[in-house]
Amino acid sequence: MQKLTIQEEEVMIYIWDLGECVIKDIVNKFPAPAPPYTTVASIVKNLERKGYVVPRRMGNTYLYRPAIRESEYKRSFMSQVVRNYFGDSYKELVSFFAKDQKISATELEDIIGMIEKGKAED
Repeated sequence: MQKLTIQEEEVMIYIWDLGECVIKDIVNKFPAPAPPYTTVASIVKNLERKGYVVPRRMGNTYLYRPAIRESEYKRSFMSQVVRNYFGDSYKELVSFFAKDQKISATELEDIIGMIEKGKAED
């Protein structure tokens, strides 16, 4: 999976939210001032080239839909972050946020509960 730029990722988030859409739908999702239509169209073309969206001709325009699920992208992105910044250790990732007080003890307990529940469902 090819890495997305910040702009591509932002547009992709809007496409996941919209499902199937035209460029104008994406432009309308941006807060004011929205980028020009041509800029968004160019970003969508890059996403198509990278395999993130699939176009479908509809009259004289194209409808775009996601080619990959958002969860699939998140999984890949987070795996890269953990590998590149935390020595491929999710324990180090959680420890980093705990030390920086970005995650509370209650949230950690919730995470442990989710992990234990997930193990029980396997």
